[in-house]
This record gives sequence, structure tokens and C-alpha cells, in this order.
Amino acid sequence: MPKLDESLLTGLPPFSRLDRGQIRQILDQAGSRRYEEGTPIFREGHDAERFYLLLDGYLRVVQATRDGEEIIVLHISPGQLFGIAPALQRDTYPATAIAAAETIALSWPVRLWDTFTREYEGFATETYRTVGQRIGQIQETLTELATQAVEARVASAVLRMANQSGRKTEEGIEIAFPVTRQNIADMTGTTLHTVSRLLSGWEKNGLVRSTRKHIVVTDAHRLVLLSGAKD
Repeated sequence: MPKLDESLLTGLPPFSRLDRGQIRQILDQAGSRRYEEGTPIFREGHDAERFYLLLDGYLRVVQATRDGEEIIVLHISPGQLFGIAPALQRDTYPATAIAAAETIALSWPVRLWDTFTREYEGFATETYRTVGQRIGQIQETLTELATQAVEARVASAVLRMANQSGRKTEEGIEIAFPVTRQNIADMTGTTLHTVSRLLSGWEKNGLVRSTRKHIVVTDAHRLVLLSGAKD
């Protein structure tokens, strides 16, 4: 594996307080791997042997319900830690992480976790901030599933992806990673047929443009109104 450059980590929140020598130490202990779209990086319930940093691409985080169904509970963007089971005092992964696009991640053996939190300033603080944010996002998703009508849930899910990864184009706000209608159904606890019907209707009314694995939000304001969120 080519030697990784310190610039990969410089400025990323978990490592922003470290000097280049410390970052060099961290990178020298890291593994690097590329994952094709749709590849599981680890699975819920498996032993947490490594923790990770997403360098490029996007991840879907999937959890199983008591009924055995799988729900996409959040997405993870580049520059974020994931697979951080030790921060939750767990020795197994609490969810499955799947590459939502072609992805590159660094990883370290979990035995280094205590060293990182003890010796590298800011690492523990950012890790626990990330845990808090993720728990909040998951709770928000579960609350929507329990309380919102289907159209509002789907609108909320599309807006969340656009806010997290969106890039402005001439048409509107493009979701940066591939997303299928089945993915949205898995995020919102509904059926593929329902998601297809809603997206087709929204496209006809000028709210989105939707093709295979590709969504552009063309009228975010009206989509916000459908989601029930306050301006």
C-alpha cells in the first residue's frame, strides 16, 4: 500500500488538534481499502475488530427491526468516523454499514482505541460528539416512522439526503450518491410501489427529477411543506 499523506487527516475534526508527527503515527497504523457500491463494510452483531474513517464516498447505515426488517437509519459523509463501537461500550457493531457509492475508508484495529482517546487531543471529544449526533438522527428517523404520514416521511428522507450531500446544479439540489426507490422505501418503512407513485407525482408537479439511482430536488420549499417541517 502506498504511504498515506498527512494531508488526508489534517483539518478533519477528530484530528484537527494534532501536529503532523502525530498524524503520521496514526496513518502508519492505518489500513486503507476501497469498497464498491453496495459492499457491506461490516454487519450488525459482528465482532467489532476495527474502527474506521470515511475518506471518500457515502455510507448507508442499516439496522434490523424486531420483525427482522432492515431500515436505513442514516447516511455517513466523507471525513466522519464510523464503526466506533468502543465509544458505545460495545464489542459488536450496532448496525450494518454499506457503501452507498464507491468508497475509500481508513481503519485501525480496535485495540488502538484507548490509545487514540488517551493520547490524541480532540479525538475523544469529536468521537462522542459524533455519537450524540448519530443517536439524534436515528431518533428523528424512528419518530418520523412512528408519527408521520407516508408522504411526509418520504419528503423528509429526500430532504435529509439533499441537505447532507446535496450539490447545486442548474436543475436544483442533486443528491450526491446513488439512491434507488427501494432505498427510500427502506428508509421510510413503506413499499417500493408507494415511493414510486410519490416520486412520479412530485416529478409531474415539478418538485423533483428522478431517474435510475439519481434524484434532484427542484423545488425544496414545496418539499419542506410536504414534510411538515417548519420553515
